[in-house]
Amino acid sequence: MKTQNDIPYGTSDFRSLMQKKLYYIDRTNYIEKMESGRNSFLFFLRPRRFGKSLLISTLNYYYGVQYKAEFESLFG
Repeated sequence: MKTQNDIPYGTSDFRSLMQKKLYYIDRTNYIEKMESGRNSFLFFLRPRRFGKSLLISTLNYYYGVQYKAEFESLFG
């Protein structure tokens, strides 16, 4: 069971969440939905402290060619 110390409040680096095995709700299945969208622009209308920076970090590690060697360990 996860404890309160495992909840990454304020952490916006996806790799550190995965490496430290902190609590994370996987939403990577939405990447495909964003890719197949018809709009040219994506707007993330969320309140403060609602995970916008973490989502951008997740996309950075997902699409970043420099993280190709880590892809399977992060998303596998």
